[in-house]
Order: sequence, then C-alpha cells, then structure tokens
Amino acid sequence: MSRAGCGHGLMVGLVRLCMCNGGVGNVIRASVPKLELDSAFEQKNEIAKAVEQELEKAMSAYGFEIVQTLIVDIEPDERVKRAMNEISAVKTAARMRLAANEKAEADKILQIKRAEGDAESKYLSRLGIARQRRAIVDGLRESVLAFSVNVPGTTSKDVMDMVLVTQYFDTMKEIGASSKSTSVFIPHGPGAVKDIALQIREGLLQANVTQQN
Repeated sequence: MSRAGCGHGLMVGLVRLCMCNGGVGNVIRASVPKLELDSAFEQKNEIAKAVEQELEKAMSAYGFEIVQTLIVDIEPDERVKRAMNEISAVKTAARMRLAANEKAEADKILQIKRAEGDAESKYLSRLGIARQRRAIVDGLRESVLAFSVNVPGTTSKDVMDMVLVTQYFDTMKEIGASSKSTSVFIPHGPGAVKDIALQIREGLLQANVTQQN
C-alpha cells in the first residue's frame, strides 16, 4: 500500500474512531448507572473491558486492533463530591465516637477491677487481723486457765492483769533495745500500767465479741 493509501486508511480509521465515541458513551451509560459510586471506582477495569470490546467490534473492519483501553479516573459531579465528603466526615466522626466509647468502657472496666482488687486486699487484711486477734485471745484464755489450776485462789482477772502487765514490760524492753525504734507509749509510768492493762483487756474483749457476731 502506498503512503498515500496508508494515510487515507489512517484518516478513515480516525474518523471512524471519533464516530465510535457515541458507542463508547452508550457502553459507559449502560454500565455505570447499575453500580453504586464506590463500586464504580472499584470496577474501573470491568468498565474499560466493556469499552474495549465495543471499540474492537467497530474498528476491526478497518484493520485496527484495540490492544487495551484504560479508564484513568472517574470524575463525579461536584455535588456528588460534596456529598461524598460529607459522608466521609460523618463516618470519621462515628468511628471517633466509637473509639472514644470503647476507651471509656475500657477505663471503666479498669477502675472496676482496681476497686475489686482493693476491696479483696482489704478483706484479706481484715481477715488476717481477725484471725491473729482470735489466736491471741485463745492463747490468753489457755494461759489463764492453766494458771488458775496451778495457783489456787487466783481469779481470771488477776491472771489476766499479770499477763498483760508482763507483756507490757516485754514490749517496753524490746522498744528500748532497738536503736531505730520510733514507738512511744503515752502516758508512760508505773501508775499507767493499770490503765494500759484495762485498755488492752477491753480491746481484746471487743475483738472477741466482734468475731463471734
């Protein structure tokens, strides 16, 4: 074919390609309205394939082969763009609210667990103190009974006073022997021993009553 013939064929092909724009538009109009906007962006390759097939049918008779068609981008109407931006902003705000709610719920659970742990710790501490006091009371009771049996004529009060005063002096001895002790008994003196014994006895009796209840 001469150069002139080639040029004529090319011109005819270009004219025919321009005439195919209507067919391409029909393909796009037939495909895009069936899709949601997000799906249209996702299925650009499928739309381009349909356009390629339409062009192939129209141009093959003129010796042209359509190798590939590309849809570079989809440009929605400005109103659609604004609507998309508003939807995106709403979704972002919803995600932020959800994240804030989840964080608040996590903080709430953490505070509840911390409070439960603190309550359990205090309960175990009180339980340990109660058992310690019960053991002290049981030990004193056994001491009083044993002393009353071995020393006739003594009352339980006499034995308790003697035991408490002995413990008091033992405690004072330990405090005085420690160089790092910061404990101070007020009032302190021989005349205060009776009051201290009375206070200790009343405290032990109250603890015993509390445990029985």
